[in-house]
Amino acid sequence: MKNIYLNIYKPNLTNLKKAKKNIENNNVIGFPTETVYGLAGNAYSDKSVQKIFNLKKRPAFNPLIIHFKNLEDLKNNVILNEDFTKLYRAFCPGPITFILKKKEKSKISKIATVGKRTVAVRIPKHKVARNLLNILNFPLAAPSANIASKLSPTSAIDVVDEFKNRIKLVLDGGQCKIGLESTIIDLTGKPIVLRPGSITIEKINKILKKKIQIKKSNKNIKSPGQLKLHYSPGIPVTMNKKSANKNQALICFGKTFNTKKNHFNLSKNGNLKEAANSLYKIMRKIKKGNFKSIAVTKIPDVGIGRAINDRLIKASHKWIKK
Repeated sequence: MKNIYLNIYKPNLTNLKKAKKNIENNNVIGFPTETVYGLAGNAYSDKSVQKIFNLKKRPAFNPLIIHFKNLEDLKNNVILNEDFTKLYRAFCPGPITFILKKKEKSKISKIATVGKRTVAVRIPKHKVARNLLNILNFPLAAPSANIASKLSPTSAIDVVDEFKNRIKLVLDGGQCKIGLESTIIDLTGKPIVLRPGSITIEKINKILKKKIQIKKSNKNIKSPGQLKLHYSPGIPVTMNKKSANKNQALICFGKTFNTKKNHFNLSKNGNLKEAANSLYKIMRKIKKGNFKSIAVTKIPDVGIGRAINDRLIKASHKWIKK
């Protein structure tokens, strides 16, 4: 049997050039960011973007995030505003995505924006992502490297486990530093967070000097992460439990839980940043075990804890076996 992990490449200059050639030929590759691993394709190419949708089995109405190398390239495609400038100076490059109005002259594929006049954009911080973008003459359409509604990958091995040999090249940037998808904020009107992440509401409020809300409704989808069922490990997930039944895994948080075979602690020290980084790794570990379902103890709903709870709530939504 062919070793599928031969598709994983070290991110040296030779392999970066190989990735560049693949993308220029409208192929899709896997690559790391500081948040999670992504599928990368030419954001200006309808053919490349459609391949991403097909690989992910992604609904055609769910737009992609476009990754840029710098502010200058961003300016050529979107209309910037004062709130963007403040947040850009504070957090970019980094794990924050902005919804902005797209310029008419923009070459970004309408498939990527699902025909909307707005577009989700970000400038990643991960060294490998930046090295790749710096040798390309176009931005990258890059959603998380997973089948739609499933767990996001935080390592190159996760990507290959998900897609096998359907992706011919995955750049290995090691384990993702953050482990959760980027914060998404809509700046096309009154600022509102569409998806919480490691750039927290508290941090954004401090920069903008105004109280920002998190969008609760999934109507008028402008960005990824707004569908009700998302981030699913493939087995039922129930929230705010104190214990687990037989054949059930318990995802817990803090020192109060004993170490049992079915207990998976996001952070024994009660560190929410560590918990965020552990979440998908632990859910994948549980998925590979013989557990029938997952119970989750209460996670503090503050700071990055809001992002953890957002992912768990969506993972638990009306789970249906496919």
